Amino acid sequence: MSEDRLGYSQAPLGESEVFLNFQQDLSRAAAVNRSVLIVGERGSGKEIAATRLHYLSPRWQQNLVTVNCAALPPSLIETELFGYEAGAFTGATKTRKGRFEEAEGGTLFLDEIGLIPLEVQEKILRAVEYGTFERVGSSKTHEVDVRIVGATNADLPTLCDEGKFKEDLLDRLSFEVLFLPPLRERKEDILLLGEYFAAKMALECGHSELPILSEPVQRQLLAYPWPGNVRELKNVIERAVYRSHGQVVEAVQFNPFRNPFTPEAKPEKQTTEEIIPLHAYEQAKRDLDLSFIRRALDQAEGNQKEAARILDLTYDQFRGLFRKYRDLLQ
Repeated sequence: MSEDRLGYSQAPLGESEVFLNFQQDLSRAAAVNRSVLIVGERGSGKEIAATRLHYLSPRWQQNLVTVNCAALPPSLIETELFGYEAGAFTGATKTRKGRFEEAEGGTLFLDEIGLIPLEVQEKILRAVEYGTFERVGSSKTHEVDVRIVGATNADLPTLCDEGKFKEDLLDRLSFEVLFLPPLRERKEDILLLGEYFAAKMALECGHSELPILSEPVQRQLLAYPWPGNVRELKNVIERAVYRSHGQVVEAVQFNPFRNPFTPEAKPEKQTTEEIIPLHAYEQAKRDLDLSFIRRALDQAEGNQKEAARILDLTYDQFRGLFRKYRDLLQ
């Protein structure tokens, strides 16, 4: 089995304990012919995990078919999954197979599965339970042998409580639920991934030398919370290598949308009526702390030591404030 088929050539590397534990759980689930749900934040690598699961499974020689439910209008998801007969609707001039048939004997990966309409969920449930379905516009029953792997960043049990996801389907799909760790929980992997993406980008740009991430850049990468996870890290590193004028990468930009020509807003003078009431001292103090921390981190592009210097605080003082307000800074 080739590295490409296993997804190694494009998979995020990792040696942190939490990531290796996830890979171990994924490998164990791959060997069992049951549906699996992969839960993870945006950009954390859910599709790569599903690809790896397929190629580690007994079905690896059959098709892996991917459907991105977020990229399809709800009205088209049913025909995309189950196909249609000629004449089923205006424009259906010939019969078309759906993704279930294309995945026969293999794996059907449903990305953003929480966005599938309820009426389509009913048909998926039947296909999972009985291995049968009908194309749109036909009453003929087709048999299918497909393993479903779903991925989402949504809270599916909550969607069930809200009537947006069928509990029976969730029960059928959740033989195993794997939680993909976000990058902020994989600190040991950040620089490893950064060097990997930097090398690939240097090759693409035709650079003759492998890039080196400077120590200040490394500190910034480790201090940043990475809300966009591995995908965001890849963008940040590739942008930095592309803009670098030498072998050593001296700067990274986390927010490419910061407009250098936007004038800073001038604070309006408060009137007497806008003075903060005395009983709101604790709330006002907290809001002021949060404002200064956010501004300093923004100016320092996530580097906490630099943010401490900007605020004229020691690093330990800043870390104490950051830990105090960590939940409110997310």
